[in-house]
Amino acid sequence: MVYIEGQGSGFLIDSEGTILTNAHVVDGSDQITVVLNDGREFPAKTIGIDTNTDIAVIKIDGKDLPFLELGNSDELDVGQFVIAIGNPLRLQASVTAGIVSAKGRNDLNLNTIEDFIQTDAAINRGNSGGPLLNLDSKVVGINTAIVTNMHSGGYMGIGFAIPSNMAKHVMQELLENGSVSRGFLGVTMQQITQDLAMEL
Repeated sequence: MVYIEGQGSGFLIDSEGTILTNAHVVDGSDQITVVLNDGREFPAKTIGIDTNTDIAVIKIDGKDLPFLELGNSDELDVGQFVIAIGNPLRLQASVTAGIVSAKGRNDLNLNTIEDFIQTDAAINRGNSGGPLLNLDSKVVGINTAIVTNMHSGGYMGIGFAIPSNMAKHVMQELLENGSVSRGFLGVTMQQITQDLAMEL
C-alpha cells in the first residue's frame, strides 16, 4: 500500500477548534493532523467540503483556542495592503505582505464558482487554505492558487484568494448541513468582451 502525504494551511475561526481551509487540501484524505503554531498536534475530522468553491471546514477538539475573525471582503479596495500567512514549503507561519491587485477575478478555470481577490503578497505551495488578512488582522480571504512558471512552481507575483464573504456563506452551510445546496438554471454565464459586444 502506498501512502501519500500532503500539507497545506488553515486557520481557526472559533475557540472550539473549527478550521477553514481549502477543499483541495483535505479532499480525499484518510487522516488529517492539524499542527498549531505552538507545536500542538490534533487529529481532525472533516465537517464538510464544497469543491465548487474549494472551501472545506474541519474540526479539532479544543478549548480556548486563539482564532481569527472573518472580515468583510466587500470593503476591500484595490491597492489596499494585505498580509498572507501560511506554511509554504513547510516553513510554518510564514508571513508575506502585498496589496490587493484586483477583485472579482473569474474565468480562471480554478473553481466552478469564482470571484477571486488577486494579490501580489507572496503565496507558494503550502499556502493553500491560509488566511489573507487586512491590517486590522481580520480575514478577508482564503489563499487558494497562484500563477506560476511551469518549471519552478514558485511565486510570480500573482496569487488568488477566495473572498471572506463567500467563505462565510459556504462555511455556514457546511456547518449546518455538511454540504452546500444551490439552485440550477441550466445556463452558462460568460463575460462580455468588447469584441463580443460589437458582434452582438
